[in-house]
Amino acid sequence: MNTKVYKKEISLPDGRVIIIETGKLAKQADGSAVIQMGNAMLLATVVSARNASPVDFLPLTVDYREKFAAAGKFPGGFFKREARPSNEEILTMRLVDRVLRPLFPKDYHHETQVMIQLMSHDENVMPDSLAGLAASTVIQLSDIPFEYPISEVRVGRINGDFIINPSRSQLEESDIDIMVGASYDSVSMVEGEFDEISEEEMTNAIKFGHEAIKVQIEAQNDLVNEIGKKDTREYDHSIENKDLLEKVHNHSYEKCYEIAKKGLGKKQRSEEFSNVKDDLLKSFDEEELEENESLILSYFYKVEKEAIRELVLSEEIRLDGRKTTDIRPIWCEVDYLPSTHGSSIFTRGETQALATVTLGTSRDANIIDSPTHQGEENFYLHYNFPPFSTGEARPLRGTSRREIGHGNLAQRALSKVFPKDCPYTVRVVSEVLESNGSSSMATVCSGTMALMDAGVKISKPVSGIAMGLISDGERYSVLSDILGDEDHLGDMDFKVTGTSDGITACQMDIKIKGLSYEIIVKALEQARVGRLEILNELTKTIEQPASSVKPHAPKMVKVVIDGDYIGAVIGPGGKVIQEMQKETGTSIVIEEEDEKGIIEILGTNQEMIDTVIQKIDDITFKPEFGKEYDVKVIKILEFGAVVEFRPGKEVLLHVSEIAWERVEKVEKYLNIGDVTRVKYLGIDSRTKKQKVSRKILLERPKKKE
Repeated sequence: MNTKVYKKEISLPDGRVIIIETGKLAKQADGSAVIQMGNAMLLATVVSARNASPVDFLPLTVDYREKFAAAGKFPGGFFKREARPSNEEILTMRLVDRVLRPLFPKDYHHETQVMIQLMSHDENVMPDSLAGLAASTVIQLSDIPFEYPISEVRVGRINGDFIINPSRSQLEESDIDIMVGASYDSVSMVEGEFDEISEEEMTNAIKFGHEAIKVQIEAQNDLVNEIGKKDTREYDHSIENKDLLEKVHNHSYEKCYEIAKKGLGKKQRSEEFSNVKDDLLKSFDEEELEENESLILSYFYKVEKEAIRELVLSEEIRLDGRKTTDIRPIWCEVDYLPSTHGSSIFTRGETQALATVTLGTSRDANIIDSPTHQGEENFYLHYNFPPFSTGEARPLRGTSRREIGHGNLAQRALSKVFPKDCPYTVRVVSEVLESNGSSSMATVCSGTMALMDAGVKISKPVSGIAMGLISDGERYSVLSDILGDEDHLGDMDFKVTGTSDGITACQMDIKIKGLSYEIIVKALEQARVGRLEILNELTKTIEQPASSVKPHAPKMVKVVIDGDYIGAVIGPGGKVIQEMQKETGTSIVIEEEDEKGIIEILGTNQEMIDTVIQKIDDITFKPEFGKEYDVKVIKILEFGAVVEFRPGKEVLLHVSEIAWERVEKVEKYLNIGDVTRVKYLGIDSRTKKQKVSRKILLERPKKKE
């Protein structure tokens, strides 16, 4: 081997070990490493272009993929190769991207690609918890400019004890599932779901995760020091013109400050800021403008941001005139769409979400088939963010990563109150119709109301709020229910959802260094107060789930049968079940479980559902020894009568069992169509056939003297 292989071990609190290895694979990348935990192995690489892109932002791509071969599996579908990333892979990409992106220099505009691939899977290791460590390690091993190392860990809690990077089976027992991303000094990203925990418990989980991250960062530093830190590459820095910046500041700062102070709506505010910008451009002569227009505009937006932030810090006045703790006006409505199974509108300020609920069978479950996880979801939520919601016209290019991330957050928030015994598969769809600040939290609120409107028995209603932060290093203000502009110019986006009893989900991104736990605690407490205020407003519209599903919504009935009868209910080639569905207009699904047949009957007409139940009961009917049954005579024979318990369930009532006296002619006692009562006597030991008796239920005549 031409190059030396370097390894570094990281010990977790419970004795498990993470190994970082570099120098063996992918040596043409700017940085590469293998992260191993158990049998799980991630290959991470980073490459950054030497020439800057003609854009004014960092063109960073974080790509995470799980190879099916890593788990000894074939990809599903017609084309037997990995294709577009799954939702789970996209969510992992977002987790890593959100921590890395703020730490590149703001004037670094070179195409940069971080790739993380699961090459070997271990069912006791969740690989997404190692992705942040892998990404940071390869950047530290490269010459790409980056502020300082970071890492990410997952924190769980089982029986009151915190655990780092739990396995999937451990996570099922945990009441906390939180991913924490941080540098050595401060937390920069949090995302997770909880079983209605308190703000203090959440803070303790973050602190526990942060301590584990510090150990991983020390390991990265030790590895880099052992190899020898590469000199950071030279790159073209943005052009700075202090005189031009001063001119823009003198012209626009006070004007922007006064506009921000008016408390205008989004559209009017944008128009007034645009007028100031136009006046600024007119103040330059044609030659100066042609040479510096992009820089002038860049400085204008910088000055505009500075003015708005200063207004909040010095006067605690926000762009729309609210105080830092104020929630925008809210109005709600349920049962808005007449044909859906459940619907609601939630409007908060200039953000509006229309949610729908659809009820289905287990056949409608969301199938998860990835290299690391297989299963089904009987509750899932989809979030759509069309361009008109922000007054834009832009191309529609399929579901964005942002839509997947926001939908996942809302789904996790509501899944904690979804009934475990719900007979339906439930799909919630949130259509964002207006957006100016946290449409994902509006989705949580509208989703809660739509579920209750549909009659889904959620345990408690859930609400959500987005918190912001503006800080200059000394002063800070925590903002409740942030606007879109406040998210853009602020230092934090902290979304918290929960019931009246505790937190169910959260997502936090930090854009500044050194966020103290004091600020996190204050933000969580302020979020709790705001969240309960929003919860109070939505429960004025609908307080609890409807007592039943809507008349036009499907009713679900589950029937359990003996596994031996599954074939009879389905029929040859599916004939029996298809005829039942056609005759009754119902949907019937049969699954085998523990030698039983679980039959789901879904339909809008209760009479038709009852008909299906009766038909299934007829097919699976099995008489019990010693019980009495009313039977119908369907055929008369010389030696008895053929009677049926249920359609297709026939038995011979022998002439000797019709009456106590000798029966010469069966028609004297029974005729076709008659209903008579018999007792089931089991299997006759002589004939090996079922035996019933009519006479045994009649009074036996006394013997003659």
